[in-house]
Amino acid sequence: MAIIHDWLITSIPGTTPMKFKFTLFPSKELSFELMDTREETLERFNRRTEYSESLTSQRTDKSFRGVIKGNEFKVISSLLGIGAFCKLTGKIEEKTGTVRVEVHKTFRILLSIVYTLPLLALVSQIFSTSEEFSPVLIFIAPGQILLIRYFFVGFAFRYVSQMSLERLRDVLDVKMHSS
Repeated sequence: MAIIHDWLITSIPGTTPMKFKFTLFPSKELSFELMDTREETLERFNRRTEYSESLTSQRTDKSFRGVIKGNEFKVISSLLGIGAFCKLTGKIEEKTGTVRVEVHKTFRILLSIVYTLPLLALVSQIFSTSEEFSPVLIFIAPGQILLIRYFFVGFAFRYVSQMSLERLRDVLDVKMHSS
């Protein structure tokens, strides 16, 4: 099956084989170009970030909450409720920098529980005493997991990461590039 898929993709002129990598939790890496000096950028970033080791969402007048040590940072957006969904980690060099956006650890734990619910339902249906088990349920459980991952978590990650990256771009005054 994979051979047919690769043949179909490579036989279309101007296309390259698609790389499909299933991850339970989405993430993205970006690079950026500084408009000011590193010192000015870090000073502005420090002014707009409330120090917090725990990376929890609380009401604040700053744009971010987190830790900035030297030229490395680990922050969350200060938007109440949804700001903590994505954690931004990165490094600021002389004229460039990198940032990695990923789902915060707390939300990873909660989402792991949600991911297991379709499997628990399948197992309970298999071991139930009723004789109404349908083999189609074996395909429904993975389908539900994929639906949760790509529809709900994927859209939430895309929305919150965009908002967080926009805030980071505004605070640092940088030009973002996809890595």
